[in-house]
Amino acid sequence: MLSHLDSKNQPRMVDVGGKPPTVRTAHARAEVVLPPEVARLLEAGEIRSAKGPVFHTAILAGIGAAKRTAELIPLCHILPLEDCQVSIEAGPPQGDGSAVARIDCRARATAKTGVEMEALTGASVAALTLYDMVKGVTHAVTIRSVRLLEKTGGKSDFRAAE
Repeated sequence: MLSHLDSKNQPRMVDVGGKPPTVRTAHARAEVVLPPEVARLLEAGEIRSAKGPVFHTAILAGIGAAKRTAELIPLCHILPLEDCQVSIEAGPPQGDGSAVARIDCRARATAKTGVEMEALTGASVAALTLYDMVKGVTHAVTIRSVRLLEKTGGKSDFRAAE
């Protein structure tokens, strides 16, 4: 049975009241394919736009989103994040001139439930912000993946195969 459904298949918040708080961490990654016209702009470093520096703005958006995950995703518990770090690294141009930006979001809290959704939300919103910031150049940006790479704390740890 899915944890967010009761015996009558109705949505419910998972009761974590009996769990002890432990240190929970999560690392999520989004990958964004930047077409050649955007990748060329990266050759000079950080892309500046009318809305501000693209990567810096996406980083701030990702951190802000991670902090507000419970407002965005139904049934998520409100967690007091102790740390949230978002980083963006654009790889070198590929054969077709495009480049892949890797957005990593790492979150940590001492809580009764995990911070996977916070890390995933942070990476996702940073990727969406990156798209928003460069869509004036081209709409051909592709967010090709958002996934959990690692989580620690709670009943079990998880590490994705790379």
